[in-house]
Amino acid sequence: MRVLLISYFYLSSLNELGLNLAMKTNLKVILSLTLVLLFPGFLFSRDYKILQWNIWQEGTMVPGGFEAIVNEIHRLKPDFVTLSEVRNYNGSDFTARLTQELEKKGLKYHTAKSYDTGLLSIYPIERFDTIFPHEGDHGTIYRLHATSENGDRFAVFTAHLDYQNCAYYEPRGYSGVDWSECEIPQSVDEILRKNDLSLRDDAIRNFISAAEKDIEDGRTVIIGGDFNEPSLFDWIPDNKDLYDHNGFVVPWTVSSLLKEHNYTDTYRSIYPDPIENPGFTYPASNPEVGIKKLTWAPKSDERERIDYIFYKSPENIETKVKDATIFGPIETICRSEPVKDPGHDKFITPLGVWPTDHKGLLVVLSVIP
Repeated sequence: MRVLLISYFYLSSLNELGLNLAMKTNLKVILSLTLVLLFPGFLFSRDYKILQWNIWQEGTMVPGGFEAIVNEIHRLKPDFVTLSEVRNYNGSDFTARLTQELEKKGLKYHTAKSYDTGLLSIYPIERFDTIFPHEGDHGTIYRLHATSENGDRFAVFTAHLDYQNCAYYEPRGYSGVDWSECEIPQSVDEILRKNDLSLRDDAIRNFISAAEKDIEDGRTVIIGGDFNEPSLFDWIPDNKDLYDHNGFVVPWTVSSLLKEHNYTDTYRSIYPDPIENPGFTYPASNPEVGIKKLTWAPKSDERERIDYIFYKSPENIETKVKDATIFGPIETICRSEPVKDPGHDKFITPLGVWPTDHKGLLVVLSVIP
């Protein structure tokens, strides 16, 4: 970076010298070509779009849901898609069916059969495996390896973490086990103890272990998913009395583990203030569906950011978040009513029918050679 700055100032200083136009032009061309050869990132970076999307039982909960999923992916054209709630109903292969429909629209994706979560890649899949298997409806994690035409190597993980023992409802006066009304916990320790009865932390530890080998192998690791758990970056002192947090500041387990292992929360890397940019992804408003199907805690403000994309690159690869956008309706359900989200989040709003009860997240990562 220091060399690039020096070169920039050198180019600028040519105007200060008594050189004729031809000499200055030749010097600029030579130095620019040298910079391109030695430091390609000086003039360009390589951008990759990742879409995380919980599609609510394959879009079957909303009339026209499957077609909407196809149309939205075709519009956004992400390089990688991480899906939650893939069910393969009636013996089907959902992601294969999805890629077939996208190909009819001229958009070629690669996939492999999975259950509960799904992965799409515009690049050929070199490896596909299970990191956390589906047992007892406690979530899943899958992984693919792919290499872009520029030679950038990725390990992309899709995660749908355990929805059971969903303890962020407890401070709001609802049980995270059966969602009945309950007494509010007395301490953060009690909340975390109930939270960690889930298998979310087990699944993310499996991911961290597998991903470290990918990073050692020179791959940039990306994980997208519906984590069914808030972030430690979102339950902070500044908003402890907002959104029915009821005074609690909670270092939620999954995000704490990822932070401990130096993973970057893409949304919070650009928008660090959860009051200015809460980034709520659940429960999304959906006019095609009755309110009772969209809320688990009808008397509370249950708005949360539970859908994420995290990444980590090897030390010799510079990767940055170029953009992060909430994908979905501007309204979220609060106390059984659709309300416009507070703050200044940026949205990509639906084309038409919204097929799910979640909002998605579209992130652009820049790999700087």
